[in-house]
Amino acid sequence: MPTVCTLSRRAFILGAATTLAGCATTKDAPVKNAPVPQKVSYPIVPAADDELATRYAALEDGGHLIPAIPYKEIDPKYFRQRVKDPTGEAPGTVVVDTPGRFLYVVEPGGTAMRYGVGIGREGFAWEGEGIIHWRQPWPRWKVPADMIARNPGLAKYSVENGGMEPGIKNPLGARALYIFQNGKDTLYRLHGSPDWKSIGKATSSGCVRLLNQDVLDLYKRVPYHARIVVYQGAMGSV
Repeated sequence: MPTVCTLSRRAFILGAATTLAGCATTKDAPVKNAPVPQKVSYPIVPAADDELATRYAALEDGGHLIPAIPYKEIDPKYFRQRVKDPTGEAPGTVVVDTPGRFLYVVEPGGTAMRYGVGIGREGFAWEGEGIIHWRQPWPRWKVPADMIARNPGLAKYSVENGGMEPGIKNPLGARALYIFQNGKDTLYRLHGSPDWKSIGKATSSGCVRLLNQDVLDLYKRVPYHARIVVYQGAMGSV
């Protein structure tokens, strides 16, 4: 099943609206503000194997069991890791480097937490600045009509049928963050994914996908109404 960033309450680019219609969401109660990370001391060193095993181990969240990630089968550059900040943005800003397949949360003191991401076709449909306006744990996947027209077998997950229940098999994963610009929904999403093999790749449909273990971490770090900058070219080109 393709990974799609179609979001609902459970869980703007003109011309891209039809393709991205499945990303639409209704308003939910805002999540409490997450703190901007404190200054981190240097040096920054790679995580040891035992730390990685713990970081990507199986865990329970919201009544759902998230499987362990076979992290040794993923390119190490896509592991969640603290790096020197390459963005030049203010602390608390989220930056998506689409060509590099990285997402950064900028920290005080010149560092950033970096995550490897996967990009779908819709992930190339938007760039610019916005805010993370809504966030949702364990979103429900409601498949838009245009996708059902291409794949009738997905009709059981239509809006009319209530969509796919939240859970580990749901393509939207454990968390979703919704991006707005000038008060309008961009239809651009950051979300978890059960498909760990998609990290670092551009495959199928969807917006920006993270490992479920990583999107849980991201969700805790991103301030409410955080500024987000998305680059489709070199960083600094927006």
